[in-house]
Amino acid sequence: MFTGIIEEVGTVREAGAGRLVIEARRTVEGTNLGDSIAVNGVDLTVASMDKTDFTFNVMPETYRRSNLGLLAAGDRVNLERSLTLASRLSGHLVRGVVEGTGRVISFTAEADAVLARYSAPAELMRYVVVKGPIAVDGVSLTVVERDEGSFVVSLVTYTQENTNLTRRKVGDAVNLETDIIARYVEQLLAARG
Repeated sequence: MFTGIIEEVGTVREAGAGRLVIEARRTVEGTNLGDSIAVNGVDLTVASMDKTDFTFNVMPETYRRSNLGLLAAGDRVNLERSLTLASRLSGHLVRGVVEGTGRVISFTAEADAVLARYSAPAELMRYVVVKGPIAVDGVSLTVVERDEGSFVVSLVTYTQENTNLTRRKVGDAVNLETDIIARYVEQLLAARG
């Protein structure tokens, strides 16, 4: 489990079939082999590491459902170590299980904030609610507006400066994880009916 509060923006050193190497400084500290690290919101297991790099093995299913297969050396990625029982839950419960990808539609300045609009597939939009949580590239955000095929989040200054979200361009793919509680409720109601 994760909180969606990004600890560091790392740099891709190597991206290839089944292998991803990320350079990081802060998130390497206190991390051990086998630990979970969310990379753009995808829960990956540390396969090897040194003082500045993590190496992860990536399954084909992960490539199918996320934007990790689009990464290249030099790309910047959001990193977060997994939640511990002693951690504060400052964002929302993020599983690190990306359900699919959306696309950047627009960025609009609003005072110190940036309104970011993303498209999402219909099978994910059903779980997107105004004032509800969503994770975009692993970042815990609150939906401020939605329509049939897209939603808007407001990026505060801290999020703009400490994630990769405002480095994205219109049309870029982003990883999406919707609210797990909505999914549980839907499944329980379906089982009753």
